Amino acid sequence: MFADLYDYLYHQAPAGGIPLKGTGIVVALALIATHGWALKNTAKTQAFLKTFPRTFKWGVILLTIDFLWSVFALANMDMGEFFHMRRTFIMIVAGGFVAVLIYVKEFLAVRALGALMLLVAGPVLTAAFLQPQTSRLLLPILAYVWIIVGMYFIGMPFLMRDWINWVVAKPQRWKLATYSGIAYGVVLLVTAILFY
Repeated sequence: MFADLYDYLYHQAPAGGIPLKGTGIVVALALIATHGWALKNTAKTQAFLKTFPRTFKWGVILLTIDFLWSVFALANMDMGEFFHMRRTFIMIVAGGFVAVLIYVKEFLAVRALGALMLLVAGPVLTAAFLQPQTSRLLLPILAYVWIIVGMYFIGMPFLMRDWINWVVAKPQRWKLATYSGIAYGVVLLVTAILFY
């Protein structure tokens, strides 16, 4: 079951995997829904974002998701000549998960979110890989933004706090950020429905 899911998400099965159209629609709806909700509930969203970077509870939740996803990937991926070390790698990841929970509590939520952004980018990139449509690039562009921002969140998590403070400082910046997310989602949704 888990092997089939891995093959589907990462296009390892001969029959293919996660479709470009479905991926585009899901990502587009997620962008529209989250940015639309943030625009409609500005005060509540801004209050949440300001407290998020130092909220340990969210760090535990997101890091647990990262851990489960990483173990799932390690247990099913083709490791080539390192296949005999699969169990060792899984144990290292498990040990790292516990160590981070104990010793890296500062900005844990931001670091865990960054790791999740890296993990989510994988299936999105594989869905668009080698597809003929030029418009497919809407997905890889977004995925690479997640990857770059995710690496910054892991290595320099205080940047998220600074970026949030900068965006919420002026209503115009907040509206630009939310409307941009909605607009990208709408363009991606229309493109996915018509061309993917």
